[in-house]
Amino acid sequence: MDEKSRLLILVTNDDGISAKGLMHLVDCVKDKGDVVVVAPDHPQSGMSSAITVGAPLHITAHPDQHGARVFSVSGTPVDCVKLAMHSILSRHPDLILSGINHGSNSGTAITYSGTMGAVMEGCMNGIQSIGFSLLHHSLKADFSMSTRIVVDIIDKTLEHPLPFWTALNVNIPALVVPKGARVCRAARGHWSEEYERYTDPQGNPFYWLTGRFVNDEPQATDTDEYWLGEKFASVVPVTPDQTLDSAIPALSNIYDIN
Repeated sequence: MDEKSRLLILVTNDDGISAKGLMHLVDCVKDKGDVVVVAPDHPQSGMSSAITVGAPLHITAHPDQHGARVFSVSGTPVDCVKLAMHSILSRHPDLILSGINHGSNSGTAITYSGTMGAVMEGCMNGIQSIGFSLLHHSLKADFSMSTRIVVDIIDKTLEHPLPFWTALNVNIPALVVPKGARVCRAARGHWSEEYERYTDPQGNPFYWLTGRFVNDEPQATDTDEYWLGEKFASVVPVTPDQTLDSAIPALSNIYDIN
């Protein structure tokens, strides 16, 4: 089959090249086209859409795994996507998949998520892009129960391409076979108790990021947090365009200057 007639699928993540969820995602798509993995050489969680500007980037080729060509990059998830398109792939991929993340990216977590930073980069380049996250932080998390949902969502996206500048943020409940999936909006919330204070052997204080997400609308039944609580996967359409269109008329009356 001609190379250009086969799907070219780029798989990345923010948990790093050794993360278990990365290769589970490869297993979900390896029969759908040519799969290339380009992932950070060490964990890059919380990097959002960060790019490396003050240091050189290095690409390392690894032996093929699970039928995929595999590369690591000494940078962020967005660096991985950019370098994949610039220096590794022969053409832009038809599909970018990020994950499967070890831990949730529901609610406002997308603001910080390196998983979704890679997705946004793909979306801005006009590429069908989906991020997958499992609500389980353990490096030994069981991803097997997520397989049907992941494959179904990918198949549906290939059959019905997403609108321009639209990507998907998919979160999957852990430790259960999901009842199904629901398209919904992200829950509004905030993070509390974000840092723990410790003291080093010299008596100097230091801080470690912890925190928990607080759902500010727990009664709402149209959010990702609600559906995840009901043991459904949540599918939130997202876009790199963060313009709040609904605020433009009111704010124009204040800030328009002649």
